[in-house]
Amino acid sequence: MAGLIRGLDDAALRDRVAQATALYFLDWSHPVSGMARERSAGAFGYDVAETVCTGGTGFGLLAQIVAAERGWRPRREILDRTERLVGFLERADRFEGVFPHFMNGTTGCVLPFMPGDDGGDLVETAFLMLGLLGAAAFFGDEPWLVARIEALFDAVNWAAHLRGDGALMWHRHPDRPWRPDALPIRGWNEAFPVFVLAAGSRSHPIPAAPYHDSWARTPTFRNGRSYGGTTPPLGPDWGGPLFLSQYPFLGIDPRGLRDAHADYGAQARAHALVNRHHCLRNPHGWKGYGPDCWGLTASDDPAGYVAHSPTEDTGTITPTAALGSIPFAPDEAMPVLRHLHDDLGGWIWGEAGFVDAFCPAQDWAAESRLAIDQAPIVIGLENHRSGLIWRLVSNRPEVQRGLRALGFTAPYLAPASA
Repeated sequence: MAGLIRGLDDAALRDRVAQATALYFLDWSHPVSGMARERSAGAFGYDVAETVCTGGTGFGLLAQIVAAERGWRPRREILDRTERLVGFLERADRFEGVFPHFMNGTTGCVLPFMPGDDGGDLVETAFLMLGLLGAAAFFGDEPWLVARIEALFDAVNWAAHLRGDGALMWHRHPDRPWRPDALPIRGWNEAFPVFVLAAGSRSHPIPAAPYHDSWARTPTFRNGRSYGGTTPPLGPDWGGPLFLSQYPFLGIDPRGLRDAHADYGAQARAHALVNRHHCLRNPHGWKGYGPDCWGLTASDDPAGYVAHSPTEDTGTITPTAALGSIPFAPDEAMPVLRHLHDDLGGWIWGEAGFVDAFCPAQDWAAESRLAIDQAPIVIGLENHRSGLIWRLVSNRPEVQRGLRALGFTAPYLAPASA
């Protein structure tokens, strides 16, 4: 898959990029656990081969479902891989059902995300659960697997992360008090699915109040300002990194999804267009930026790891930013995909697709690929093509219950009695 084939039509090029990118999970997931390795290179003080990530595993499972659906790998192979992953998760470290951010891929033991942070990570767990629920839907004719996935979901004690003031907390270790620097989950950001899944839990639900009274009541929640004629309803100034509006909607379908705060399909599209507008303005004069080369989001960078955005622009383009926007802004994102592959492919394309990021101004390309950046390319391209992952995840009862409990409406949302 690594060799370049230039001149493909748009559909064939999208398929080629998706199929190659999926190899990150198909060929390089941890051999014991089936978990996604956090990154392929450029480790920051940990063992690349053994460090697996919870959220990237959930995203990667959805990418592998795409591979099974498209016939890139046999369905039985992906089923077996999913069974191995579920078995590992049943034995791995959990904290009232909540998984840590990082684990050892062989032992399942927690690896601290940072010093003193070795407990449960509710946001990463939500991303993992979205992947597992997608698998439960895809393999719905395997009731033994569905039951085990539902047991993992039901074991998550979302309510244990509620602080006394009603805020839902990101990290928690049940044997310790809240850390003084502990972060509540407040928006707008990638953590949106936490509230949907927590409100949809049968066993440990949270009420709607933390969503409306904590998540949605922060200075960075509402935007409403115009950037080049585009007005995102939510988010920080200039929208922030694109992952803020991409991760929430890998599994949850934003098309027609509305609540008292926003139209979420409009939010996802507006965020992409604002990001593109900044790159076309190019106020810093960075080399390479243009209609066929835009996209700022968190990724590796010549200086380390940076949450790239219009307000944190180092001249580094991250392929997943524009390519993950294809479901929301296909006409604007497709020229980027073609430019990256046909024109820059000799520099940034290889086994498992594009490198994590590149900076033309410094003639730098990352050596790494990251699970949380590779998977949205595969998922986004498939959702653009068929809506497969959106259908699988959004029709799960856990997601439907959560959306209804929080006051959402959507074309796919069944009435409560259904």
